[in-house]
Parts: sequence; C-alpha cells; structure tokens
Amino acid sequence: MKKSLGPILVIVAVAILAGTFFTAKFSTAGEKARDGRFIADDNGTVLDTKTNLMWAAKDGGNFITWLEAKYYCDNYRVGGYTDWRLPTLKELAALYDETKSYASDCGDGKDLHLTELIRLRCGWIWSAKAGLSDAYYFLFYDGTDHRVSMTDFSYNLHVLPVRSGK
Repeated sequence: MKKSLGPILVIVAVAILAGTFFTAKFSTAGEKARDGRFIADDNGTVLDTKTNLMWAAKDGGNFITWLEAKYYCDNYRVGGYTDWRLPTLKELAALYDETKSYASDCGDGKDLHLTELIRLRCGWIWSAKAGLSDAYYFLFYDGTDHRVSMTDFSYNLHVLPVRSGK
C-alpha cells in the first residue's frame, strides 16, 4: 500500500499544477465582461484582441481641446500603466462597428457605433493626427474623420486613451 501511494500523489500533484497552469494561461485576471473580440477588465481597461490595443473603458468625460487631450493621455494612469497616448485615426476607425450601437449621452439623440464595453459620452474623439493649429477627430456616429482647430470646443470633442495591449 505504501509503495502505490507515492505514484498516486505525484499524479495528483501534476494534475493540480497542470490545471493551475492552463487556467492561468487561458483566463484574464480581473475579466469583467466580453463582447466578441473585446475583453473588459475590472481595472478600467478594455482589450481589443484583434488589434492588441488596450483602451480606456470610458472617455475623459468633459469637452476638451486637443492639447488638453494630449496632456490627459500622457498623464493617464488607469490599470497601473504609464504608456497611454492619443489614438491614431486608423485605431479609432478599427473600433467603429456599424452593427453595434448605444445612445449618446450628449442629448443629441444619436447612436454611437462601437462595443458597449467602451463608454463614450459623445461621438467626437480626438486623434493623434495634428498640424500646427488643427487636429483630426473621429466621429463614432457615422465612422468619418474630420479636421478642426485644436482649440475648438464647439464640437463636444472628447479623449479616449489607448496603449499597446501587451
């Protein structure tokens, strides 16, 4: 009986370790919700598994100029990460999904077209593309981009920080 107990304990230990390894490898710590390719974490971030970009789970909340948006991203620290930045137009366009929609909080009665795991107050989001006095934003109402003065408040522009996911 004593001789057969040793191999059984080894098998049980290996099974437990293997289970721990596979569970840790294939689950996301702090995972809160999933929506197709998007995984929301309880630390305020959303991972896009298609682009491998990590997004803030919500925009900055207030109307903001481009320079303020750049400063906001450079100093954003959600999830313990310090490498947040303004997204490119291409990165913002990759979030746009005409098949998804939720109501804007701007009071304009328009729907935003992206995963509900990323909450935007309004559909106008600043991009990193900028000139000397103007910059571009992406419009989540219709999937288009536009150029405007960096200091313009009339378009209800917001910021959505992004970083490389891994």
